[in-house]
Amino acid sequence: MDQKLDVKEMARKAKEVSRVLGKLSTLKKNRALLEMAKGLEENQNFLFEANRTDLLAGEKACLSSAMIDRLRITPAVIHSMATGLREVANLPDPVGEIVKMWRRPNGLTVGRMRIPIGVIGIIYESRPNVTADAAGLCLKSGNAILLRGGSEAFYSNQAIVRILQNALSKAEIPEEAIQVFSCRDRETIEEMLQLEEDIDLIIPRGGESLIRFVATHSKIPVIKHYKGVCHIFVDETADQEKALPICLNAKIQRPGVCNAMETLLVHEKVAEEFLPKIAEPLQKNGVELRGCSRTLKVLPGIKEAKEEDWYEEYLDLILSIRIVKGIEEAIEHITTYGSLHTEAILTRDYENAQRFLREVNSSCVLVNASTRFNDGFELGLGAEMGISTSKLHAFGPMGLEELTTTKFIVYGEGQIRV
Repeated sequence: MDQKLDVKEMARKAKEVSRVLGKLSTLKKNRALLEMAKGLEENQNFLFEANRTDLLAGEKACLSSAMIDRLRITPAVIHSMATGLREVANLPDPVGEIVKMWRRPNGLTVGRMRIPIGVIGIIYESRPNVTADAAGLCLKSGNAILLRGGSEAFYSNQAIVRILQNALSKAEIPEEAIQVFSCRDRETIEEMLQLEEDIDLIIPRGGESLIRFVATHSKIPVIKHYKGVCHIFVDETADQEKALPICLNAKIQRPGVCNAMETLLVHEKVAEEFLPKIAEPLQKNGVELRGCSRTLKVLPGIKEAKEEDWYEEYLDLILSIRIVKGIEEAIEHITTYGSLHTEAILTRDYENAQRFLREVNSSCVLVNASTRFNDGFELGLGAEMGISTSKLHAFGPMGLEELTTTKFIVYGEGQIRV
């Protein structure tokens, strides 16, 4: 079949199936999710074989060790995917939930009901586990899903989707609820992004270049899961004994994730005391420090931070440090260089804490806690599609509720408008 026709046909089928999914009972969706988890566990050798093909191709293409690591499917990865699907099954079903109701003076009762978005296209790179995670979330929220994974994980993604589709069949749900494209070139993405009549939402997950490409070329609304240039501001009143482990956790626990701290801002009144305290354990853990001119005077020997460093999402053991005059300059720095992802203030000053919460408009703003908490599970949402840095229609971790929209419902008793 012609590639363009293939993409269009898959989108058309997804649109048809989405009407069925929106009417499924919670029990039926949960049974399918549990069957999907079971299928992944029972077909490990099939997954390992498909993944081995991708790994060999990746090594031949000289992919980085970090990329190979993200690509690799292990027993632990399969266990994590299966566990994630079972956890989604245990979450409350958002579809059909009445968000609120109110009564009008004319006697009409007005409310808002959660409904599925419809067809969601996911464009992503590297990690095959995203295939199962995204499929499970979309099924539970009543959405059909079109998956376009990276070419480096082509065979792994195809294998995972085959297992998930078999599980759907066993649960008597149309297989077209979960589809993955078999074409690997960028033209597939370009064609997909034009199908505004059949696809309701596009979610790109990957590097900055991919997200910018999708946002530029899409006729369909896009929710961007953009980079995380995350900041911690150590205020002059911060409890330094608590601040040290918070900053260490934010930087070194998992430096390659989007909610890791990339820039540390320190109030000038505590910089000479705090910076040597935090620099020593950071450097012992292999963190390269880059500082502003004032920081270099307190920590001689570290690298000088360039202008581009303040914009950088390192995803590595590198940290930029800037000394600021106070909360106003800290907020100004975050506003200028941040990516609307995650910011934290460490302070014992209530007014400063409240001001930081009000004026910093990132998707998650914390007081006296690590940036690593901006995560669906950690915030009590359960599984997540990712962390949106778009303010419309979701902002922050995208769980089940964020994969729905609401419609108005109205109960009347014969009223007419006059």
